Amino acid sequence: MSINKPLAERMRPHSLNEYLGQKHLIGPDGVLSKFVTSGNLPSIILWGPPGVGKTTLAQLMADKLGKEFYSLSAISSGVKDVREIIERTEKAGLFTSTPIVFIDEIHRFSKAQQDALLGAVERGNITLIGATTENPSFEVISALLSRCQVYVLKSLEKDDLLEMLNRAIKEDFILNQKNIELKETQALLRLSGGDGRKLLNLFEAAVLSVSSVDCVITDDMVMQVAQQVVPMYDKKGEYHYDIISAFIKSMRGSDPNGAVYWLARMLNGGEDILFIARRMVILASEDIGNANPTALVIANNCFQAVNLIGMPESRIVLSQTAIYLACSPKSNASYMAIDEAMSAAAKTAHLPVPLHLRNAPTKLMKELDYGKDYKYSHSYENNFELQDYLPEDIKGTIFYDPGKNTREEEVRKHLKKLWDSFYSY
Repeated sequence: MSINKPLAERMRPHSLNEYLGQKHLIGPDGVLSKFVTSGNLPSIILWGPPGVGKTTLAQLMADKLGKEFYSLSAISSGVKDVREIIERTEKAGLFTSTPIVFIDEIHRFSKAQQDALLGAVERGNITLIGATTENPSFEVISALLSRCQVYVLKSLEKDDLLEMLNRAIKEDFILNQKNIELKETQALLRLSGGDGRKLLNLFEAAVLSVSSVDCVITDDMVMQVAQQVVPMYDKKGEYHYDIISAFIKSMRGSDPNGAVYWLARMLNGGEDILFIARRMVILASEDIGNANPTALVIANNCFQAVNLIGMPESRIVLSQTAIYLACSPKSNASYMAIDEAMSAAAKTAHLPVPLHLRNAPTKLMKELDYGKDYKYSHSYENNFELQDYLPEDIKGTIFYDPGKNTREEEVRKHLKKLWDSFYSY
């Protein structure tokens, strides 16, 4: 094995017995274990955070099943690459085993690329295994998703990570030339965040920072090394969640400087610009809302613009929008309102719709008083008339509590004027 390969690659398992974690999927009663044992693996999507073994698991299942294995990365592959593999498998004929086509980062595939896979999956010419760190419900087209089973992979547990470290010390042909003592592991475990690849690469960097044969791993030592080896950004998943979190929190915290800095980190790392724009659309409603309704318009226009023009020009649109959102007044009142309402709706789903609010498209419904006594707002002064819009049992419940900002204080005054005898605004 090449000494130039990182430790995480050198320690990649060679069989399912060596695979760590995901016991709910590949343990004795795991569904993927049963598929492999039966020899019938359906098309699946593996959804989970980076560094938990999605790629490795796909390869090991293919090996165990004796299947031909094709691997594509959504970052570097296009429709042409997908079609070439499909044509190759179809030319192989009916008497060959159905190959496995693995698509890493399948959420980055465009609709056209996913459509190219669909026919082959439907015909059973390939078994698709897609890997994604994003929710496939939003990132995989519905036609393809409906033909795949989705399985969730979890971050590695402490015991799995410690076993991974001890295996590396014993089995790796480079590390076992040193006398390594794991005196402290808290920093390694915390910085890895359940990511096995991050853990092993940081561990290797710590070991190699010691020139002598004897190497004692401590938390202070690991923290010093981590400051030197942490990459700027890894568009394949490393630090993806931490940096997008910092970006969102900077805008939420009204810091345009922090927002544009973390935006730059993502852009330099090659992050999907639509992913960034989509998160800003969410923030515009979740964290700004009716304190400045224009924020949602600008964020949505940003998403449309970057989708139209691409990079490098999109960096300007993204920057403008991030700065605007950061400088905007904030309110999470709409976000809180829908969560409160959904919670209440789940508990009161048995409550009937008041008769005066019901639809009455037939004569029978009218005879049953559906819609009777409903007051059509536009028929009254100022287009408003007092009437109940909630079921009797929850009458007067306030879900939307306007935020404490200039615009929503005006909304509060308006609602108080209208509803003074109904709601305690």
